[in-house]
Amino acid sequence: MRFCFLCLLLIPRVLFAQINISNHDGKGYPIAQAQSVTSIYFDMNDAAVVGKAAEFLASDIKAVSGKKPVVIASKKKIQQHVIIIGTIGKNSLIDQLISKKKIDVYEIENKWERFLIQTVKNPMRGVDQALVIVGSDQRGTAYGVFSLSEAMGVSPWYYWADVPVQKNKLLYLLNEKYVSKAPTVKYRGVFLNDEDWGLHPWAASNMDPEVNSIGPNTYEKIFELLLRLKANMFAPAMHECTKAFYTVPGNMEMAHKYGIMVTTSHCEPLLYNNASEWDKNTQGEWNYKTNRVEMERALENRVIQAHNNDNIYTIALRGMHDEGMKGGSDKEKLETLAEAIKHQRSLLTKYIDKPIDEIPQIFVPYKEVLGLYEQGLQIPEDITIVWPDDNYGYIKRMSNAEELGRKGGAGVYYHLSYLGWPNDYLWLNTTPPALMYAEMHKAYSLGANKYWLVNVGDIKPGEMGMQLFLDMAWDMEQFNFDNINDYQVNMLTSFLGEEYKEDLTYILDRYYYYGFTRKPEYMTGDWVWNSLFDIEKVKDTDFSFVNYKEADRRLNDYKEISNRAFAILESLPEDKKAAFFQWVYYPVKGASLYNHEMLIAQKNRWYAKSNRALTNVLARDVSLYHDSLAMITEEYNNLLNGKWNGMMTAPGFLPRVQLPPTENIVLKDSAQLAVFVEGQLDNVSPKRLPEFVHCFEDTYFIEIYNRGKGIVNWNAKASEKWIQLSEDKGAVKTQDRIKVSIDWDLFPNVEILKGLVYISDGNQTVNVEVSAVKNQVEDPLVYTENNGVISINPAKFHRKNENGTVKFQKINGLGYCNSSLQLGNALCNSGEGSFVEYDFYVNKFGEICIHTFMLPLFAKDKEHGTRYGVQVDDQEIMVIDNDVKEYSRNWAKNVMRNTAINKSKVFVDKLGKHTLKVYSVDPGMIIQKIMIDTGGLKNSYVGPVPMK
Repeated sequence: MRFCFLCLLLIPRVLFAQINISNHDGKGYPIAQAQSVTSIYFDMNDAAVVGKAAEFLASDIKAVSGKKPVVIASKKKIQQHVIIIGTIGKNSLIDQLISKKKIDVYEIENKWERFLIQTVKNPMRGVDQALVIVGSDQRGTAYGVFSLSEAMGVSPWYYWADVPVQKNKLLYLLNEKYVSKAPTVKYRGVFLNDEDWGLHPWAASNMDPEVNSIGPNTYEKIFELLLRLKANMFAPAMHECTKAFYTVPGNMEMAHKYGIMVTTSHCEPLLYNNASEWDKNTQGEWNYKTNRVEMERALENRVIQAHNNDNIYTIALRGMHDEGMKGGSDKEKLETLAEAIKHQRSLLTKYIDKPIDEIPQIFVPYKEVLGLYEQGLQIPEDITIVWPDDNYGYIKRMSNAEELGRKGGAGVYYHLSYLGWPNDYLWLNTTPPALMYAEMHKAYSLGANKYWLVNVGDIKPGEMGMQLFLDMAWDMEQFNFDNINDYQVNMLTSFLGEEYKEDLTYILDRYYYYGFTRKPEYMTGDWVWNSLFDIEKVKDTDFSFVNYKEADRRLNDYKEISNRAFAILESLPEDKKAAFFQWVYYPVKGASLYNHEMLIAQKNRWYAKSNRALTNVLARDVSLYHDSLAMITEEYNNLLNGKWNGMMTAPGFLPRVQLPPTENIVLKDSAQLAVFVEGQLDNVSPKRLPEFVHCFEDTYFIEIYNRGKGIVNWNAKASEKWIQLSEDKGAVKTQDRIKVSIDWDLFPNVEILKGLVYISDGNQTVNVEVSAVKNQVEDPLVYTENNGVISINPAKFHRKNENGTVKFQKINGLGYCNSSLQLGNALCNSGEGSFVEYDFYVNKFGEICIHTFMLPLFAKDKEHGTRYGVQVDDQEIMVIDNDVKEYSRNWAKNVMRNTAINKSKVFVDKLGKHTLKVYSVDPGMIIQKIMIDTGGLKNSYVGPVPMK
């Protein structure tokens, strides 16, 4: 009989890859045997979370093996085999084992959140063997327990995402000793925000109806999840609809019981939530300059209430509910803020019996506060500066050389969900893993390792993004650009099965690509805040149905990954369907349906202008896509007999059901032939297809459509044998499409030829011009013009020159080409003259325009910029600054599109081969696409697909 090892069955972390469980009756510590199960011992003098961890371990063992251990707190009841759980200095039995040198805790003692798992023979009289899980502190102990649970087959997401438990009647731990690594980041947690339409209604109806809000029952489930994910803090919800955390009895006590530290968002000083706690009618304005006494009274009461618990205090001052602070000029605001910080710290020293530099405190320079900080606001050395992103995944700045020496260190506040201007993204998690890794690795490399907080909205449906963030915070060293895109696929295959790996890799790759180029929430076409809920603001996107098959490709790919996801869903056993539905099927299908709904509505409005017979059909299709999205959203809420009822909503369904605007037209009584060709608007004449270029082997289409009722009988004929038509006749009620291609084997040995396609209904004939180019000199390694455009994937360069510490890093799974190039990382401090080269051909001389699509990154600090260089041949290097003013219209456009597009005009004086160089100037910039417009670039969103 062969051995079967359950080595990190669920979530692929390096940590758990070394905790080995066997389900074969053999050597190792017997957790569960055929007829018996180990007992679990903890000391009642230990922290409350240790007792909770013991209870969870017993439940987890039962969930896996079917046999539940007895949990005991008396050493007298220990027999034969036992799991001893405890914290150094808090468990007398563990302390005895240490003193007798049965276990060696040198590696973890007095360390932060470390743990040891070790088997011990004859730990005490009458006991044959013990498995000891010992923590350096209370959370270290809990992490050790949950590490064992996960290795046995219990996912951290067994409740929150219904990931099934791996069943095995026999459980043997093979490790004799395992010592955890030190966590990468000291404080790691999540901010529950934007929960008005997800977590809050679900909790109020299903978990805490007596509170009618998020209460202790909900938080208990959240805190358990956080411990299983190796997190140690959380920031509670702060909106008006949700009752403030400290105003609900039992919330604070639940955090204490689970050993979870409470922190707060950037605008909640000393744990005080002014959005739902401050009463303007009785307390006056939230204005420190005019109402200081009343505000200080409120903050003091909060410190009195919470000071005995384990908290991280925000030292801050902003306006009501995340508004900018009041107080006159910037100089006056700076002075006011400095006074507020001084008073808030005095309250901490007044009520907490610790030196001020031992009380965890954070300062978050968010929005206008960053400007005040950079104008000279002095922050005490022991306060941790938490650098925020711009709400869209791009960190605004990092510590400079002087700030790196601060005692308080630095951290990051990052978003996977956001409510605010220029537009929200609250529905689906579409932040690519590669983007999150690139930004967090930059932060970690530049010293931000004290505090990481991620805004996860309602937790669902951002589970996989949340775990990736927390796993990076726990052990950043296990991740790199080569494996980051495998992470979530491995999460899924670990419980679905390796047979799904290929499909899942493709599904997630396409899902994140299209979500990056344009989030589903932004398919209204507008970038005005709240346009999802105001149908009058919906307008056409820049995705083109005319040029580069762009919109069609987007919709077709969404349809394909939706079909693949559905096929997996149908093939899964019943116990795995709910988890897959939540993590993959709903996000993928939902994004597909909403893209179809909005883009087909856009096509309908276009068709109405052309009086196409298909116009009214498309209007009905839009309604069907809308209804289908409502149906799968309802299905999500009804999973597992309504477990998640109220958790999920979708764009256009809140606060009222809305459809995007569509048009219906009155058709002419008789059929009427009309022809549309790819790359041209309807009213352009003569009708001409884009030019066929041999090395691209493209196909283009002609649409034959009806402008009236009845049937159009049509036929098509090519004037030349080398022009190939997919169809040569038809009877069309709405429209048909002919694919046109070139048979290059029949093409004469000349450079360029022209021909015609004749389309006739018997009464009229429409001629479509066709031209094809077969270059006499073709080099597949050189980027070539295609209809006046050269499209380049920057990761596919021809040569590179790396000086100093600059290294060019290819980043797969990120950008408009689905791979990008980092022009040296942000740590580089030298490297002048570092560049990559791209060889390209032009068919004419004259002015060309180079479009560089850059990730909209910020400078790493005030001493650096966002510059890079562009050069053609030996001409002057053009240095481009990628910087835009935050909250400007340009910035808003950039973050909605996830790109900053810069244009550089150059004159080339000859036909043929040229070289483009892109230079690293301020290392860390990331280029995601290059287009060279030689005169033929047409309107679109992402432009033509790069040459392979």
